[in-house]
Amino acid sequence: MQSERTTIAQGWAIESHHAKSSFPGFTTSGASRHGLSRREFIGSALVATAGAMLSRASQTPRWQIGCYTRPWAEFDYHAAFDGIAAAGFKFVGLMTTKSNTSLIISMATTPEEAAAIGREAKQRGLKIISMWADDAAMGITGGLKHLIDNSAACGCPYLLLGGTEEQRAEAYYKTVAESCDYAASKGVVLTLKPHAGSDPNGASCRQTIDRIGHKSFRLWYDPGNIFYYSDGKLDPVDDAATVDGIVAGMSVKDFRAPKEVEITPGTGMVNFPKVMSRLAQGGFTHGPLVVECLEHGDLAHVNAQAVKARRFLESLTAQKA
Repeated sequence: MQSERTTIAQGWAIESHHAKSSFPGFTTSGASRHGLSRREFIGSALVATAGAMLSRASQTPRWQIGCYTRPWAEFDYHAAFDGIAAAGFKFVGLMTTKSNTSLIISMATTPEEAAAIGREAKQRGLKIISMWADDAAMGITGGLKHLIDNSAACGCPYLLLGGTEEQRAEAYYKTVAESCDYAASKGVVLTLKPHAGSDPNGASCRQTIDRIGHKSFRLWYDPGNIFYYSDGKLDPVDDAATVDGIVAGMSVKDFRAPKEVEITPGTGMVNFPKVMSRLAQGGFTHGPLVVECLEHGDLAHVNAQAVKARRFLESLTAQKA
């Protein structure tokens, strides 16, 4: 911005000394023909240039690039927030942490406590973008609505569901369907990721989402899980063709044979450029991209891997985090 201001100032000086416009396509003779003095013309040009600069600066990035707390699961969540912020992310996803429930926000969390966690993230320059739903909520009357309240309280727009085993699926998704209107009223979107049990891939998730048919129930894609739950047989590049029009966000997770996802994105089998290209064909051209796993190690190592993951996503999207 300093260099841009300098350029504008230099343009003014050149005009003053050489009677020639510093703005391509404009001439002072043209200004005089329209009844403007040279000073008025230059002032108008400066305002237009500054306005264009501000417009570009205010454009919302297409992708919300973030990181979940899962890689810091053996530490207090404050260490996760600190590491994610220091790595250059602006968005954080709430998952596991060192606590009695192994979660940052769970059924045991009150909305007031959730709001305080949201403020702690904000103090570090982070916005909570996604929150893992405590599975215990699904077996309790009003449990999912309590998690929706907590999600809204901490400022999180996406509540992430991991699905369930096939024998529980009917009751599980009945609860989801009955909670969609409530989620919408709170500004929260319920999202389903490919996971163990009844919904291990895009096609099965699509059937579930289409069956419920609510705008507040969408897919949170996970290319690493597509490989993982198919024992490496189903490539997410192929699977991505089954989820056109239903993707709200993505867990950026890689995979390494035979059964490993606790690795840093970009170091495994997932061809992320091709996955993103196929998802874009189906309409996923903007939204949250949240790193879920990193290579294991001590705190310093995990923090360093977070930096690598952020740089990988910036390269993938051609966008700063």
